[in-house]
Amino acid sequence: MSVPAKRLSRSKGRRRRSQQGKSNLQLGKCPNCGNPVRPHRVCKNCGFYKGKEIIKISFPKKNSKAKI
Repeated sequence: MSVPAKRLSRSKGRRRRSQQGKSNLQLGKCPNCGNPVRPHRVCKNCGFYKGKEIIKISFPKKNSKAKI
């Protein structure tokens, strides 16, 4: 690996790295429940992906007397 002839100044390096910032998430809409979902991932709300149930989502009962 070669060595750079001169060291870059802080401003030059920071100016170059300024283009590497995070971009906004591109969210789609779940066809089953309509919640926003990231592309190519299972919906966290209903557990469906491409029209098939992948994960069985169970919600706790509201009247349960479970100790916390």
